[in-house]
Amino acid sequence: MGKGKLAKFADMAEYTHVFEYPYSQVADAPCEMKGSWNRDFFKNDYPIVLELGCGRGEYTVGLARRYADKNFIGVDIKGARMWTGAKQAQEEGLANVAFLRTNIEIIDRFFAPGEVSEIWLTFSDPQMKKATKRLTSTYFMERYRKFLVPDGLVHLKTDSNFMFTYTKCMVEANHFPVEFITDDLYHSGLDDDILRIRTYYEQQWLDRGLNIKYIKFRLPQEGKLVEPDVEIELDDYRSYNRSKRSGLKTSK
Repeated sequence: MGKGKLAKFADMAEYTHVFEYPYSQVADAPCEMKGSWNRDFFKNDYPIVLELGCGRGEYTVGLARRYADKNFIGVDIKGARMWTGAKQAQEEGLANVAFLRTNIEIIDRFFAPGEVSEIWLTFSDPQMKKATKRLTSTYFMERYRKFLVPDGLVHLKTDSNFMFTYTKCMVEANHFPVEFITDDLYHSGLDDDILRIRTYYEQQWLDRGLNIKYIKFRLPQEGKLVEPDVEIELDDYRSYNRSKRSGLKTSK
């Protein structure tokens, strides 16, 4: 690990708004905040909104600036990236921001039933090889159900045609109520202050001429979830400026 990363990890260890539970430590260190985020940390009863896979935390911080009547928690395992948003939130004195460093696969261990009102997924890895790794798969929807309020909101912003198509098919297969959907967000006519927050990578994708897709849907608590049985054309890249590894053209 480089000196820069070590310094950032040391810095974050001193932040009272950063909670670190890497997968290897969870069995020995249960999250004491589960069920008490509002009471013990935020000190209010405002709704809690998660950004899963928050990266540098730009979206988490951007949302917190705009909505003082909501609490925001950015979640990611990569602490060196998260440090950017954590430091910014501290410098700006944003009392409605926290960061949780852990693996999203175990996100349901950190929140009690009904403790979270919304989830944001901003430019998640599409995980084109394996459905259960996709943050909009039924595998993760089952976990979100454990702590989202009934009919809680899930937002997805993505540059990936594969991720957008898969999510749309998953939503249709499970009859989730859709509040808004577009395959070209910045030419959709949607006037929403939230959607004007642009992350570092989002701006790079926009500069490349890639359309940003967006879907907002509600997640019901009832009903068995099913995976969509559909072949989807793969993206020709994995992430910004990186070609895909697989020679396959489609995947489920």
